Amino acid sequence: MKTSRRTFVIAATAGASAAAARPAPGKGPIVAYVGAYTNRGKGIHIYTMNPADGVLTPRNVVTGIPNPSTLYFHPTNKFLYTASEVQGQGGTITALAVNASTGDLTVLNSAPSGGKGPAHVSVDPAGKFAFAANYGSGEVGVVSIKPDGSLGGLADSVKITGPLGKQPAKDAPPGSFAISGHDAPHAHMAQTDPSGKFLLAADLGTDRVYIWRVDPQSGKLTPNSQPFVQANEGAGPRHFAFHPNGKYLYSLNEEGSTLDVMSWDGATGEAKIKQTISTLPKGFEGTNYPSETMVSSDGRFVYCANRLYDTIVIYAINKADGTVKTVDWAWTHGAYPRNFNFDPSGRFLYVLHSNSDNMTCFRVDRKSGKLIFTGRWYGVGSPSEIRFLQLG
Repeated sequence: MKTSRRTFVIAATAGASAAAARPAPGKGPIVAYVGAYTNRGKGIHIYTMNPADGVLTPRNVVTGIPNPSTLYFHPTNKFLYTASEVQGQGGTITALAVNASTGDLTVLNSAPSGGKGPAHVSVDPAGKFAFAANYGSGEVGVVSIKPDGSLGGLADSVKITGPLGKQPAKDAPPGSFAISGHDAPHAHMAQTDPSGKFLLAADLGTDRVYIWRVDPQSGKLTPNSQPFVQANEGAGPRHFAFHPNGKYLYSLNEEGSTLDVMSWDGATGEAKIKQTISTLPKGFEGTNYPSETMVSSDGRFVYCANRLYDTIVIYAINKADGTVKTVDWAWTHGAYPRNFNFDPSGRFLYVLHSNSDNMTCFRVDRKSGKLIFTGRWYGVGSPSEIRFLQLG
């Protein structure tokens, strides 16, 4: 019997789902926000972080928001947006105001996400629109943002269409039974390029990363001259991340267990795959589901999480062309790492485990890119995503 990643996660955590742009650091206290599926988690868990040793101290929890699977800050850092990933139902996005002095959150309002089961939410660099990747219905929704940070109406909703990818994945390791929704289009992430002119969406079912032009006034989406990038058969694009220089794009495939390295033309919105590399060590056999990818703030390393193999793979980036070379695999000290993120300084990295209900903390060796486990675990039910904000 084939193993569906989504079935596996739902059975284990009653839910399932990029790396979002890190907010500009302030000078005050550092606050960590952890979204958690509300089958075992309570909502958005808030912690204070000690920048000297990376220790997180729990403060409070924002309850009443179902399955806040992803979090994304407004470019002003005054507002936080979350998607409620409830499969089979009409999706919603919730806007929250951030207290500038304490970091506490106050719910402003909620709005339809333009589809079902939103797995990701992001905000454009101008702070005018929120974009939802509706996994359940294969739609990308655009929701307007008002000047006070609350959500307005639905500006656009685009249904993804296209031929479904074949299974098993062409690049999957021997013995892999990884399948994840090639029954229909399933938008997994939607986020603009650094300029905000183009919206990209990773779709698992069609093995494509779609590209649209965004109307800066209306938020309407128009297919780009290059409408999509086609990954290998059955690869299952999930999350992607841009290099700080805006010239390279890294797209993680959760069924093929691969990372696609792409060139990115910010003027035309065109991308081209120049390298495909495994997230697993040579000789690995069996099932694995990569989940998250991020680029270090200095642009020297790419990090990707493996679920079931339960590691973070680290790649060194070739400055000349953006291609990568594997550096190391770090055991995450938990089960099924769904998400990870760096603190504002880039000195610490936190990994969220959806099956073992905890977070782990690592020191980052900025020279080698390697991760050193601090020996600290933090218990939180069904954690989904962590974001940091330095106040002041």
